[in-house]
Amino acid sequence: MTHIYLDAMGGDNAPVCTVEGAVEALRADPELKITLGGPRNEIEKLLSGTEDVQDRLDVDDCPEIITNHDAPVMAIRQKKGSAQVKGMLLVREGGADGFVSAGSTGATLAGGMFRLGRISGVERPALAPMLPNGKGFFCLIDCGANVDCLPAYLPQFGVMGAAYVRAVQGVENPRVGLVNIGAEAEKGNALCKAAYPLMEQAPFHFVGNIEGRDITADLADVVVCDGFSGNLILKFMEGVAGTLMGMIKKEILADPRSKLGGLMAKPAFRRVKKAMDYTEVGGAPLLGVQGVVVKAHGSSNAHAIACAVRQAALMARKNLVGAIETEISRQLNA
Repeated sequence: MTHIYLDAMGGDNAPVCTVEGAVEALRADPELKITLGGPRNEIEKLLSGTEDVQDRLDVDDCPEIITNHDAPVMAIRQKKGSAQVKGMLLVREGGADGFVSAGSTGATLAGGMFRLGRISGVERPALAPMLPNGKGFFCLIDCGANVDCLPAYLPQFGVMGAAYVRAVQGVENPRVGLVNIGAEAEKGNALCKAAYPLMEQAPFHFVGNIEGRDITADLADVVVCDGFSGNLILKFMEGVAGTLMGMIKKEILADPRSKLGGLMAKPAFRRVKKAMDYTEVGGAPLLGVQGVVVKAHGSSNAHAIACAVRQAALMARKNLVGAIETEISRQLNA
């Protein structure tokens, strides 16, 4: 039985969607157990009609709540009765196999660093969401945990991203690329120029620089960048996807002929929307810490929460932390 601790009060739609997502995940996976962390009275009143999964669903009374307005490090240190702190500690002690939250990203990062700790040899943990590229998904690492990076961080991001894609996505020899403004090795800023030769020497299949227009062209399974650039890429992709879907909907409704064509093409649009929906994969795992941590999107609905829980369970079952430990040791000893 895989045990996941879910922050029930994290996210814009908590606790309703987090509870519904937990129940959806439990109904889909009979080998899953979930602990919901949050104020017991608020959570328990949402559990009516869930008798079929209540033997695998616990509530951990967490009276304190960390919000996006709290200073993350201070909150992790002071709000010891919060789900982020209690959940991370349970993972560290072996009482849970993974932690999921759609709440404060800063608090999740701080909790991972200070309550779980880094894997030996890892300079900086990194957030690594799987994003759609039209043919499947690629791993973007880092997407915001480290806005300022040293060159040595980037090959480690590649090592961790490759281990994640290999273990969880089943890609045998992941292609790793470095985000840059040109394909040539000598292109880029000081960080990219210094990181390029380190990427070439790292123990993964390095395919060189990846320009912005090629990020979604299926040229790499793992796309490496500093957290500042990665967060811009992530938010830009979200914005473009939303804008395009809005434009398509507007034009389909513009005249009767377009409406008829749109009606006929509706199944195709539905498939495209599903293929481009990154929430189907789950959230962004925090790679490099001593435990499974998944940061779900703050606006996650119930299904997105269920997918994030499923992702965390898969990471635990595949022993991703152990795989990263092995690969980091291999890199350091190369």
